[in-house]
Amino acid sequence: MWGRHVFMGYLEMPDKTEEALDQDGWLRSGDLGRHDQNDFLYITGRIKELIITAGGENVPPVPIEDSVKAEVPIISNAMLIGDKLKFLSMLLTLKCVVDDNGEPTDELSPEAVAFCKQHNVTATKVSEIIANKEPAIYKAIQEGMERANARATSNAQKIQKWAILERDFSVNGGELGPTMKLRRPIVVKMYQEKINEVYAVATERQ
Repeated sequence: MWGRHVFMGYLEMPDKTEEALDQDGWLRSGDLGRHDQNDFLYITGRIKELIITAGGENVPPVPIEDSVKAEVPIISNAMLIGDKLKFLSMLLTLKCVVDDNGEPTDELSPEAVAFCKQHNVTATKVSEIIANKEPAIYKAIQEGMERANARATSNAQKIQKWAILERDFSVNGGELGPTMKLRRPIVVKMYQEKINEVYAVATERQ
């Protein structure tokens, strides 16, 4: 951005100023974006959210997460994992009913129940799907992943493994910020054990 609305720099903080502004006064917003065929600009994420794999591939997580959620309507939240790791994986939560305090419950949302019925599954709780590793639902999710992977710009940007968490993300739970954005470092800390499980099999095979 450039214009009269952009500040001149940080007071007595040349390093910070250099980071935020270039020599001509252009402000680096820190956003990632893309242009469509009509040259409209879409903000797709933040540079700080970039995942850098062990192989040095820069992966913007938000477009991949949005792609998976669009492919599989039962998914509420999707978080890409893979920073300093050999491949990408994803933590998933299922759409559920939220109680009066904004806490996610074990009850699947009407949309999620309808998705189950479409696949001849009678489950009405998140725990039922996870406990039974409900084959039809897991298959539908895997097929959605494969459709999303088909649009990946490289093999390094394909999701190799995924896991469903027992509860959805929430502001009260700490996984989401006040504007409903994923607090990625906090989610990684909270679910480190689950992440380790996802990568354990791959490590054993090496």
